[in-house]
Amino acid sequence: MVKRIMDIILSLVGLMLFLPLLIPVIILVWLQDFHSPFYVGQRVGQNYKMFGMVKLRSMVLNAEKTGVQSTSIDDKRITSVGRFIRAYKLDEVMQLWNVFKGDMSLVGPRPNVEKDVALYTVEEKKLLSVKPGVTDLSSIVFSDEGEILKGSQNPDLSYNQIIRPWKSRLGLFYIVHRSCIVDFKLLIITIIAIFSKQTALGFIKNMLDSFKADAELIKVCERKNSLYPFPPPGSLNIVYDL
Repeated sequence: MVKRIMDIILSLVGLMLFLPLLIPVIILVWLQDFHSPFYVGQRVGQNYKMFGMVKLRSMVLNAEKTGVQSTSIDDKRITSVGRFIRAYKLDEVMQLWNVFKGDMSLVGPRPNVEKDVALYTVEEKKLLSVKPGVTDLSSIVFSDEGEILKGSQNPDLSYNQIIRPWKSRLGLFYIVHRSCIVDFKLLIITIIAIFSKQTALGFIKNMLDSFKADAELIKVCERKNSLYPFPPPGSLNIVYDL
């Protein structure tokens, strides 16, 4: 109940604070092709309930029809205004509306499309036991997902090999240790990450250390070394085919 009250209050405050910035950006997106500046993507929420996640549209119209779910920074579907939107994470701000409605929470595992959820292991399906969130540990650690996937011939495969294994583990870690205090800390760290990702990663390392997280997970979250293919939680095999 406390979490839901915090979600309602902070999402409403956030929407009002961002409104002066969102209005001109919304107009710029509309002026590009005179189509809706919003993108509503179907995502799998808590207990497998589908919902429409709202984003500021950063790609060309009907970009999802290409079948590619993961997006690299050099993806040709991203528009000129969209690059600005993605650089400052403005596309995610509209998800505060989903939080206000109750589809999402401010903090929780990031929601995925049905196609990606179908690949979940039994262990990963535990991610659907809580409401998905606007931010979480993985949102900060892999905030440069587009850069990580840059140049990949198969962004979806690369995502499943080097990002999904750790993203899912961080989501499962959050579920085990979640609390209002942890949520508050993650919201603060998310704001810090806007100005200094390295500082934010330091706070995440401290949090993981305090809960005695797996040493390999902590090492990955420091982001000092290149990511490498690894099995998703609950599996012994690296994903080689989708």
